[in-house]
Amino acid sequence: MGMKGRLALGAVVGVVVIGVVSANADANGRGGEDGSATTKGSGPARAVGEKKAAFDGDGDFEVGTDIRPGTYRTSGNADGACYWERAEDASGDTDSLLANDNVSGTSYVTVKATDKVFTSSGCKDWEAVDAKAQGSPATKMAGDGGMFRVGADIAPGTYRSTGNTDDLCYWERSKDAAHGPDSILANANVTGTAVVTISPTDAYFKTTGCKDWKQTA
Repeated sequence: MGMKGRLALGAVVGVVVIGVVSANADANGRGGEDGSATTKGSGPARAVGEKKAAFDGDGDFEVGTDIRPGTYRTSGNADGACYWERAEDASGDTDSLLANDNVSGTSYVTVKATDKVFTSSGCKDWEAVDAKAQGSPATKMAGDGGMFRVGADIAPGTYRSTGNTDDLCYWERSKDAAHGPDSILANANVTGTAVVTISPTDAYFKTTGCKDWKQTA
């Protein structure tokens, strides 16, 4: 659809969120949840490590026909920036966008039953996520690793980063993976040292352009 690289939508809590992020990042401390959703019309599922791909990282997918509603995970960009979007129709108009993002590292997205089209460009294959699954949460994470699932990928607690790698370091605490205006609990653009407390009730933590985070408490 030629939308790769479009600026991400989303609410901002007190700061300006930078939608375009750097690519080719490694997401440390990933969770180990297994997906169970299946896909109609996207061909045979392909292996992603030990998991099965729910659908490809490139293409337009009709919700309810090609893919089921649910939460999905990609381990990042295939070559350059990974771009995805949820849309209420297939018009391609900006007004039809419900949420979108340019991804470095891992990303989680919840596709709702009311969505009509999910578009993915330049991403690695998407796998379904079991909402109830737990992993072995880490106490450190890559500063450009993308989204981490609290309680599965990373443990709650207070984390410290020594700052930005090149441009601004951006972090975000969120209550879900819908990426809507109400998803953000708190966020900030940081230069220099950053400290943030991730609550056990947080669902996800997003980080891009930062130096690596380590738990301090």
